[in-house]
Amino acid sequence: MPKAIRDMIEVDLVCIGSGPAGQRAAVQAAKLGKRVAVIEKRRVIGGVCLDTGTIPSKTFREAVLAFGRQAEHFRKRHGFVAPSRPGVDQLFSRVNEVVEREGEVVERQLQRNDIMVIRGEASFIDAHTVQVIGDEALQWIQAKYIVIAVGTVPTPPLGMKSENPQIITSDKVMSLERLPRTMAVVGAGVIGLEYASMFASLGVDVTLVDTRGRPLEFLDAEIVDELIHAMRNYGVAFWFGETVEHLECSEGTSPKAVIRLVSGKKLVSDLVLFSVGRIGATESLDLARAGLEADARGRLKVNERFQTAVPHIFAAGDVIGYPSLAATSSEQGRLAACCAFGVKAEPMTSYFPIGIYAIPEISMVGENEQDLTKKKIPYEIGMARYREIARGHIMGDDNGLLKLLFHRKNRKLLGVHVIGVGATELVHIGQAVLGLGGGLDYFLSTVFNYPTMAECYKVASLDAFNKLSQ
Repeated sequence: MPKAIRDMIEVDLVCIGSGPAGQRAAVQAAKLGKRVAVIEKRRVIGGVCLDTGTIPSKTFREAVLAFGRQAEHFRKRHGFVAPSRPGVDQLFSRVNEVVEREGEVVERQLQRNDIMVIRGEASFIDAHTVQVIGDEALQWIQAKYIVIAVGTVPTPPLGMKSENPQIITSDKVMSLERLPRTMAVVGAGVIGLEYASMFASLGVDVTLVDTRGRPLEFLDAEIVDELIHAMRNYGVAFWFGETVEHLECSEGTSPKAVIRLVSGKKLVSDLVLFSVGRIGATESLDLARAGLEADARGRLKVNERFQTAVPHIFAAGDVIGYPSLAATSSEQGRLAACCAFGVKAEPMTSYFPIGIYAIPEISMVGENEQDLTKKKIPYEIGMARYREIARGHIMGDDNGLLKLLFHRKNRKLLGVHVIGVGATELVHIGQAVLGLGGGLDYFLSTVFNYPTMAECYKVASLDAFNKLSQ
């Protein structure tokens, strides 16, 4: 229970959540000279993104890749694979270091802008008043405007009424005490695929189960095929078209997780990662007191200005659904603050990149082949494989590729799709050209540094030009 009660705090804007959306909204309002408060209930300032999501998972990925490079160096030097696997302490030590450092960066940014940080769990008293229950105090905050940026939480495992060490969600990955020998991942979405590829790269025997016939349908189909091929080479087994009926744990000195499928199959593993989507973290907010209602998945509906059904209450970030990216969430928060205080701002561009940090990583911006075909837009493909690029050989990636889609008539760039080392960086060149309305002629006439991965754009454009010339 709270130990003390403080008086009402009055601010111009209160942001519920300190992730990318809440943080950016708060800073933008502070830059406009407004009095701002940010509420955060998690252990670190930075929200889900910094605590259990984007930053920890991507740092973990880098630790996995570093171990892979060390193992490859050992193999080349000694002629056989090193017999030991890394411990979780080795893998997670860098994660904890980065999370702590980034948390300090966010806190300093808020302090520099005189933004009040209030720790505790928020809930609405009315449409202008938020209550915060912390370890030592209960506070009421009255605000002219409110931004809800609480993010999401994982969908809980089926049939599991209490936590079990053999069945976890993505929020618990960084709490593992040891690496499993075998692992089942339920859900072939972005998070499921990312973690499946990471653990498989560490030598864990991974099986990925999903109800769909193929994953990541929003991506270019050819890129997805390349990802599945690469993951199968790591030893990942894909069970597509399978639905989980029940999850349970066996008893004994060495308990196992047991998945029973609707098809009658049974899958036994040391660990199950249940990753079938996330729901808005709005359950504890008492939205009804503010005149709001979330949908069945806890998300809030907003207009193009990020206003909810109550005009002075905004929502931004993952809690409003697609695209649920840290980068877009940040921009949504900024735009929400601008709208609240009457500052004119250009809407967020539709050409934002999507990055998937699997091993290998994937990134895209613009249209894919499936969408262009449905829209009956004539297009030509330009392809560059990393094995054709000097930098690809230098970096040791012979399987990556860059795929460009151009309009057959006006030769404008329509889409960029990359898989391989540096994909999430390489995509930004195409994003800039796409956003500025450029196309094939730009790539044909420009010069890229050599040797760089950027040269892929030149090779892919020449490939498309040759096809169009025919």
